[in-house]
Amino acid sequence: MTSTLTHLECGACGARHDADVLQNLCTACGKPLLARYDLEKAARTLRTGGREASLWRYREVLPVRDDAHVLRLGEGWTPLLHVARLGAEIGCPKLYVKDESLNPTTSFKARGMAAAISRAVELGAPGFVVPSAGNAASALAAYAARAGMEAHVFMPADVPGPFRVECKVLGAKVTLVDGLITDCARRAREVAAERGLFDVSTLREPYRVEGKKTLAYEVFEQLGGALPDVMIYPTGGGTGLVGMWKAFDEMQAMGWIDGRRPRMVCVQSAGCAPIVRAFEEGEQFAKPWENARTLADGLRVPAALGDFLILRALRESKGTALSIDDGEMIICAEMLGRHSGIFPAPEGAATLAALLRLAKDGWVSESETVVLFNTGSGLKYHALWAHD
Repeated sequence: MTSTLTHLECGACGARHDADVLQNLCTACGKPLLARYDLEKAARTLRTGGREASLWRYREVLPVRDDAHVLRLGEGWTPLLHVARLGAEIGCPKLYVKDESLNPTTSFKARGMAAAISRAVELGAPGFVVPSAGNAASALAAYAARAGMEAHVFMPADVPGPFRVECKVLGAKVTLVDGLITDCARRAREVAAERGLFDVSTLREPYRVEGKKTLAYEVFEQLGGALPDVMIYPTGGGTGLVGMWKAFDEMQAMGWIDGRRPRMVCVQSAGCAPIVRAFEEGEQFAKPWENARTLADGLRVPAALGDFLILRALRESKGTALSIDDGEMIICAEMLGRHSGIFPAPEGAATLAALLRLAKDGWVSESETVVLFNTGSGLKYHALWAHD
């Protein structure tokens, strides 16, 4: 039950890199690096029965070599809930919600940071920086605190208050930046260079995607060794979607599944939809979105480093991309809440809005199994409902 990590490979140019060197992007082309494993070896021992109920049950295909460096806060193995009443209401009886709000710091970001910070500590990182719309900052703060290490987080000045408070209590140095996450990223890189800290921005290092890919492994297990027909995912930086698509290739190489894949759906805000626009225009890369605005902070990402990987997954899966108005998110958050008992973040609610549209258009049929991803807790966005 040890990692079978072999090397890193550039997701764009294919250049091979040493997996045991702390590094960010491909030195040949500046694009994201992806972890590669000896999957033949992994297949011989990766049996999840009796293992811990966390993402670390998949240790053979995770990057940390020595268990002593694994930072655990209870991340992963979140419930996959059959929301039968909601499914009956909208004509989608095989509807499930993967509820990531039950992770540490109440979001899916815990998955990526658990893997990334554990591996970075193993490789000798001196401390960390991250730009964030909120949830990634909270997750970094938590896992850096777990490791007893320095963390600097950079968030837009208008980020909801609970994110700032959480990071402060967890010991991170919080810097609020006037602007968007792209402005935060520039400041984070400056501080990383000044202080010699490691940048764990979305897809600027190889291992957050490894934690996120466990979403696919868990869904497969929780559906009894099957994959759904459709996965609908809220997409800012897109690490989870990229990770799940990577996981399917790994599962096939290990003999768990055949070549069939879910149709992947990328959901963005109408006020910030660079991936949707690039998908509709047939582009390989997404042009930055001007004047990005949305109440769903996690979707306010005007430029994604892994845009080409997201678009590749959508097209290879015969999936699609669509944008949702903020008002639709609020309506669907309340609809999801009263029919399921889940209090979703607006990003998660956007997936239900997308499903309603896709079902109406006939893109999703009544017989298909659909998984929505609620990526965080609505409690972080309580101000959206404060007028009540």
